[in-house]
Amino acid sequence: MKNIFKYLAVTVIGIGMVSCSEDALLNLSPINNIPIDQAYSTPSLIESSINGMYNAAALGEYDGNPRGYVWGAAFVEQGDNRGEDVVNEASFYAFTYQSTYNPSTANNVYYWIDGYRLISRANLVIDGVTKAVESGIITQEKADDYIGQAKFLRAITHFELLNFFARPYNFSAGATHPGIPYRVVAVDTQEEIDAEILKGRNTVAEVYQKVLEDLNDAENLITNTELIKASKNAAIAFKTRVYLHMRDWEKVITEGNKLAGEYSLTDDPNGVFLDNSGNSESIFSLLMSASNNPGVNAALASQYNNRKLVSISPIIWRDPSWLPTDKRRTETYKDEAKKLDPTGMVFEFGGRKYTNKYKDIISYTDYAPIIRYAEVLLSMAEAHARMASPDLTESLTLLNMVRNRSLADPTTEAYTAASFTTPATMVGAIIKERRIEFLMEGRRWSDIHRLQGDDLVPMDGIPAKYANSSPKASDYILGTPYTGPFGEAAIPGSDYRFLWPIPQRELNSNPTLAKEQNPGW
Repeated sequence: MKNIFKYLAVTVIGIGMVSCSEDALLNLSPINNIPIDQAYSTPSLIESSINGMYNAAALGEYDGNPRGYVWGAAFVEQGDNRGEDVVNEASFYAFTYQSTYNPSTANNVYYWIDGYRLISRANLVIDGVTKAVESGIITQEKADDYIGQAKFLRAITHFELLNFFARPYNFSAGATHPGIPYRVVAVDTQEEIDAEILKGRNTVAEVYQKVLEDLNDAENLITNTELIKASKNAAIAFKTRVYLHMRDWEKVITEGNKLAGEYSLTDDPNGVFLDNSGNSESIFSLLMSASNNPGVNAALASQYNNRKLVSISPIIWRDPSWLPTDKRRTETYKDEAKKLDPTGMVFEFGGRKYTNKYKDIISYTDYAPIIRYAEVLLSMAEAHARMASPDLTESLTLLNMVRNRSLADPTTEAYTAASFTTPATMVGAIIKERRIEFLMEGRRWSDIHRLQGDDLVPMDGIPAKYANSSPKASDYILGTPYTGPFGEAAIPGSDYRFLWPIPQRELNSNPTLAKEQNPGW
């Protein structure tokens, strides 16, 4: 039975399975089809298992088909559609966009399921390579690198789930409100399955503590430097994101400073997307290839470009902070009469605006951009403005570093010291810049989530959105801000729909979590 449990551990925790069977064994084999007990028996098989872990992060699964959960495409698509800067035009993301999800809706259910599948796979890697060292199969140094990578994926996946299924860090004093289960056990026996399946929610504070512990270990252990796998610098960069949510401004700056000289912004804002693998700015992205991607129903270039399921919202398109001459508005074309030019960042179709960040509509090879240096710089800019003794000069410098490369004429269009004279106005400009810079990269929900009840740029719940439909061409005309109509009304932060419900499939098998469902569901 031990081998059966090893197979099941890849998928069992987080999807409500409490028993094993031969059918389950056949259907739930690891992504690389190697039995777990053999997967760590030789250096080459161990490397294959590590690749399988990243493959699981990139592809995920929905009823047996890859859908990009949780790091391949879904985090971009779901993070965008929970916010107001995109418009969902079809039924594909309507539940997410309109906040009509429930405990059985596929998008939020599989975010949870595939998130915990990946976490379980990371735990198996940690356990497997630890035993491989004991058996003399690989060196401790090599094992440390693998363990660090697994801890990185374990940390960022817990953190991502936390932002959808739990209230933000500052919701309660000491962040003592319910978070999510933080799983660190590599399931190997029936007893471990029985224990893990009953695990309840850690507090948000506990989850943050464990995320940071894993990221610190990752920073210290990883020797890999590949963009498409976790690196020491990726762990550092992600800590700036975590500390930003914790409102620990000093640590945001401390971690960000570690990356000085390691990365630089591309000269053009499109540089990151013209060269996924060789640009100077990307810190961690997930590989997509012609033979291994989430396919037509999830790949970023399919959903956002070829199928045109999600457009840029007139809300952000007409925002006066986004200058008409900004290079991030550079248009290409998507009709049969004109060639699709990859140098453009936006294309027009039927008068509507769509992103052209994801360009390969044939083979779907655009990497999933998880974190890049522009985000680190803007997080540091925000932290400097929010310190007890704000440094608005340094904040302005960092903000302009990101914004200026997109300006037609930085000498006249760059922000100056007179542009923002208070921390609140400076932070407001930084948040707006994040909305523009990371448009269609899935970052909007993360900011909405962490800014609930903020002291400088407060948000309350989910903003009002354009109607779930194909926007009118006339609504994209620049010159004035978009003021409505808003087909999707704002949802207050106190509303139960602000959080996704824990999936019913999980509740059915975990009586502990069944008593800890998010209120209102």
